[in-house]
Amino acid sequence: MTTFGIIGAGHIGSQVARAVIALGHDVVIANSRGPETLTALIDDLGPSARAATAQEAAAAGDVAVVTVPFGKYKDVPVEPLAGKIVLDTNNYYWERDGRFGELDRGEATTSGLLQQHLPDAKVVKAFNHITAVDITTTGSPAGTHGRRALVVASDHPDAVDFATDLYDRIGFDTVAVSPLSESWRVERDRPAYVSRQDKAELEANLAKAPRTI
Repeated sequence: MTTFGIIGAGHIGSQVARAVIALGHDVVIANSRGPETLTALIDDLGPSARAATAQEAAAAGDVAVVTVPFGKYKDVPVEPLAGKIVLDTNNYYWERDGRFGELDRGEATTSGLLQQHLPDAKVVKAFNHITAVDITTTGSPAGTHGRRALVVASDHPDAVDFATDLYDRIGFDTVAVSPLSESWRVERDRPAYVSRQDKAELEANLAKAPRTI
């Protein structure tokens, strides 16, 4: 059993929580408004979940999930995530997050910037190109024809292995596009973004992705 510290209790964070609880894991989940605002969500998730602050969730998790608006990524606690695998679901929406010139120019990636912010963590891009409800509704057993595939990318092989195994147990195949500097291939508005695709289709869409939009 693994405890997942989930920083961000929005649509994606809540659905990842449901998915990992269904696998028998525990969840400590936080939002920006305080644990007292998460009562309804915790009641829905059940006894395997509890609410906390972001600092507490980061400290409690064996593994962390960062699923906050990208523009707030520097608010993610640093010290308690040292040495831990961090699943990064973030996407850059300049209309919401403000402009990041290094992203607009294709000089950086969203997950790469999070990795810089968390220098001692093991950041892995995951769950960023799937709508929230699909996380718990579109998985299927290994070997199913047309099984949906999702991307992982990281500079840390053990983080890739962890995310790949998690995807498989939730019901998805994996396409790895490591290192983290290649994770732009599945960022917003690229062909692979929020499109249901099997492994071969995902690989083709990643190959034709433009570096800048």
